[in-house]
Amino acid sequence: MRAHILAIGAVGILAAASPLLAHHSWPVDMSREVTVKGTVTEYNWGNPHVMIGLEVRADDGTIEKWSVGGPSPTRMTGNGWDKNSLKMGDVITGTGYRFADGQKVLRLQKIVMPDGKVMLLYGR
Repeated sequence: MRAHILAIGAVGILAAASPLLAHHSWPVDMSREVTVKGTVTEYNWGNPHVMIGLEVRADDGTIEKWSVGGPSPTRMTGNGWDKNSLKMGDVITGTGYRFADGQKVLRLQKIVMPDGKVMLLYGR
């Protein structure tokens, strides 16, 4: 009987911890903020993270494809965002932290919108 109760308790603990194991952190270099300015080519308003595709003109004139994003739609809604905040063709400036492995991916902290308004993604 005692082994049965312990087994049920262990299963309960594992079940409660599984959402924590499913969440992940962004593998970014937090030692340096990066800013990119580009044209919105995608805007995916969905879980687990809102993601934005950008075409960014590099210093040498070539076009780079960046993927920039923030928290969940629920968190972004709390900061004034909605699924209509951006549209294809908008030119935005995003500031955040780049993936540590050098990929052209940013975990955004803020965006300067086409009208100059600054929108935060994390915090207020």
